[in-house]
Amino acid sequence: MEVTIGIQNQPRELAFETTLAADEIAAALKGALEKGGLLELSDVKGQRFLVPTATIGYVEVGPEETRRVGFGSL
Repeated sequence: MEVTIGIQNQPRELAFETTLAADEIAAALKGALEKGGLLELSDVKGQRFLVPTATIGYVEVGPEETRRVGFGSL
């Protein structure tokens, strides 16, 4: 699942692939916003991303679809 986080007053987005489902990402975001702390997510390589909730502009979660590889994928 691809996650893109827009951070206020920053020209670039934070984008990464994660093994979490869309519902898990939404739950983590809601919990972080309620507490007013940090949104903590990890990517498929094991890197952890900590984003202060006060600076989050938006969070975009890609579709839950596996990538197709090869010539027969349309």
